[in-house]
Amino acid sequence: MTRTTRLVILLVAVVLLGAVGTGSVLYAAHRSGMRDEQQANGPTVRAGTVLLRPTTGRRLLVRNLAWGPHRDELATVPADDPQGPRTASGVKCLRFHAAAGTGVCLQAVHGALRDTYRAVVLDSRLHELHRFPAAGIPTRARVSPSGHLVAWTVFVSGDSYAGTNFSTRTTIVDTRNWAVDDNLETFRIIKDGRTHHAADINIWGVTFADDTRFYATLATGGRTYLVRGDVTARTLTTLHGNVECPSLSPDGTRIAYKKRVKGASPDAPWRLYVLDLRTMKESPTAEQRNIDDQALWADDSTLVYALPGDYGSDLWTVPADGSGTARTLMKSAVAPAYLG
Repeated sequence: MTRTTRLVILLVAVVLLGAVGTGSVLYAAHRSGMRDEQQANGPTVRAGTVLLRPTTGRRLLVRNLAWGPHRDELATVPADDPQGPRTASGVKCLRFHAAAGTGVCLQAVHGALRDTYRAVVLDSRLHELHRFPAAGIPTRARVSPSGHLVAWTVFVSGDSYAGTNFSTRTTIVDTRNWAVDDNLETFRIIKDGRTHHAADINIWGVTFADDTRFYATLATGGRTYLVRGDVTARTLTTLHGNVECPSLSPDGTRIAYKKRVKGASPDAPWRLYVLDLRTMKESPTAEQRNIDDQALWADDSTLVYALPGDYGSDLWTVPADGSGTARTLMKSAVAPAYLG
């Protein structure tokens, strides 16, 4: 091969790489610009009034991820028509949950040098009642059935539960007097009938039974556990192993959760299971894909959860008893809450 031929090949390679790079930048810029434009094949989203105590029928509230001017806003649809037109509230949240007319909205505050985060408690008309600084990146949020207690979890370090190099902080607030338990790791931990002390404790994923009792995940010693919490006694008692992001059924008898399964990829280790609290028998659901979410009970027999989608996340649903198949509930949505 002559020197001239090598130079020609080099020049062609440079031109091709430049073209690919330019094309990638233009495509990324185009896709970024599209985020502010409602997509022709996407859901219809219009601004309107959103209430946490709906006056007509049961509603489903979500963080809307559909591209357009209302992306990231809380939006609502009739619960029996989840793929119908969405009414957007103007309120933006990273994570959200609501019950009994009370909502908790975890938000980012964008600064010149870095982002900070906060938890905002909302009334039934989405007006701010109180705000609290959050110590890190929002990941989970729940409101008790009465609306009296709200909880949230943030990543203080790390941004994924998949590995071991992360630290969480979980807070519970009483909306009746704004009393704050800002770190559940200070609760007394009862493991195998004995008080447990360790430097590696993490608590996350609260789900409330009432205004005293709740369930959550405890991680220590490289393992995770379902714990039952008591707000008054300030205790956490281990109940079952290999449980993450629990969600209590409306009738209070079962816990849906993500379980690490043997043989799965370290980056995608979880499957969706249900634990019967009376018998402590666990059973898999028909959803066989990796689940990195705190599932929600739509009713006593159906689970709702998020999976990655074209525009962030989609909501899926599956029967809780292991029967049936998983199906899409709602495109471009996350952080669901049923109201009414």
